[in-house]
Amino acid sequence: MGCLAVMAGWPLKRWLGLALVMLHLVTLGCALPKEVKSKVGEKVGLPCCHEIPSSESLRNYRVYWQRNSREVVLAYSQGVKISEDNQYTNRTELDSKNLTLWISPVEILDNGTYQCVVQNLRISHDFSPRVVCDAPVSLSVTADFSEPNITSNVINTTCESTEMVVTCSSYGGFPKPKISGFFNNGSLIWNTTWVSESSLSPYNVTGKLHLNVTKDINLTCSVEYNGFVKSTSLLLTKTNDCIAPTMPPSYNVITATSIIFIIFLLAITLAARYFPRHACFHCSKNQDPMDEDEKESMKPPTISKTTSETSSV
Repeated sequence: MGCLAVMAGWPLKRWLGLALVMLHLVTLGCALPKEVKSKVGEKVGLPCCHEIPSSESLRNYRVYWQRNSREVVLAYSQGVKISEDNQYTNRTELDSKNLTLWISPVEILDNGTYQCVVQNLRISHDFSPRVVCDAPVSLSVTADFSEPNITSNVINTTCESTEMVVTCSSYGGFPKPKISGFFNNGSLIWNTTWVSESSLSPYNVTGKLHLNVTKDINLTCSVEYNGFVKSTSLLLTKTNDCIAPTMPPSYNVITATSIIFIIFLLAITLAARYFPRHACFHCSKNQDPMDEDEKESMKPPTISKTTSETSSV
């Protein structure tokens, strides 16, 4: 990338302002901040904007490594260390030729912008050392997050779906992360919360989802930070122990059942009326011959007409 940014349609005043900025950048050597990435516990080297020629030595220079333009990390003058910040004690080292600042082991607190300022003591102007280099370097520190942990809690279930709350959490990482994820190739939007003591402290992150699961799905949660990703997957299963509700009988079934029941009652009523009469009729028929015999036995004996006539003669 160059130092010149061309924007079409700018007014003349903006072009004049841009020209002044460009002139200042050219004066500084058009040095854009370099970015160096490192992980906690590693050794990292921050490059300086000047390298001492082979014909010279560190004794001819004064070198300042500053952080955030105010804090002196390490300083050398005429080849002798004259200053070192307590935070970097026994963790810094200066290369005597290319003036690289080495930091080991890297900590989260080392994250920030550094500046290498080099003065040549042999070349002076108005009895003051000449600045031959002044350029910033950005150090981006990363601390790995733990593998995401996914849990699910069922809060309601029906035959159609299972309602659950899914939680994804990770801890101990830096910088502030982003939680993303997907299920069955569909993206997810997490309700994310972060916990950290300060902007330069490890983060704990938690994401929550409210889902209605209608079938088994494979859910993935990813924690993204400074170009790194940690992911975990979990199979969410729909509850299958529901009982389908009993369907009420239809109107036609109710009507047919009522008709059959009424016919049954009528049949019982008719049977109750018919069978007693039929039984009594048979009883009266069976008793008629006995009654006739009794009646005959009760009649007085008859004298035949022929016999009476004979006796009179």
